[in-house]
Amino acid sequence: MKTALLFGASGLVGNHLLNQLISNNNYSKIKLFVRSSIDISDPKIEIIQTDFNNLENHREDIKGDDCFFCIGTTKQNSPDKSEYRRVELEVPKQIAQIAKSNSVNSFVFVSSGYADPKSSGDYLKFKGEVEEELKRLNFPKLGIMKPSFLLGDRKEKRIGEKIGIFVFKLLSPLFLGPLKKMKPIHSATVAKAMIKISKSENDQIVFESNEIVKLSIS
Repeated sequence: MKTALLFGASGLVGNHLLNQLISNNNYSKIKLFVRSSIDISDPKIEIIQTDFNNLENHREDIKGDDCFFCIGTTKQNSPDKSEYRRVELEVPKQIAQIAKSNSVNSFVFVSSGYADPKSSGDYLKFKGEVEEELKRLNFPKLGIMKPSFLLGDRKEKRIGEKIGIFVFKLLSPLFLGPLKKMKPIHSATVAKAMIKISKSENDQIVFESNEIVKLSIS
């Protein structure tokens, strides 16, 4: 039986991932890293109230078999650029480095379609830089999820994003060939694929939206 480490359980993908881990018989423990206490109770869950400004204090906590990282923010929630950079770039890199030093077997990261360290936009640039660091760390098993627009019930309302998803859903039938990776994907599908990556013998590391769908039903 395995121990899962989950960062970002309150988010769109993370919430689905938590529920799927609870029902998955391969995991006997789920370490839930949260900023503040949450109202959830399950025999599998160990809640770890986390100081993300001092992650070294949690080195002993970041031990287990499979680490799932789903934390993300928006410029609306983190208007300060240094804070935005810390959440999107520095936090995932440091957690991955600690996990690697603690011999965590697999690391599965929710990135974004078109993430690129050379991007002019901070969001795609930071995601791309984290991807490069994860590859450098050379985990025994690594999964980088690059979904297009994520579908699901969000706690916060993002008008621009909702319009984008509506348009992409209308155009989805036209996304053929190399455009398949642009199709919107449900957050529950991403979560299901993340768990499959951790136990897969496939050497593939990067998964675009259409590949995530295939993996989730394999």
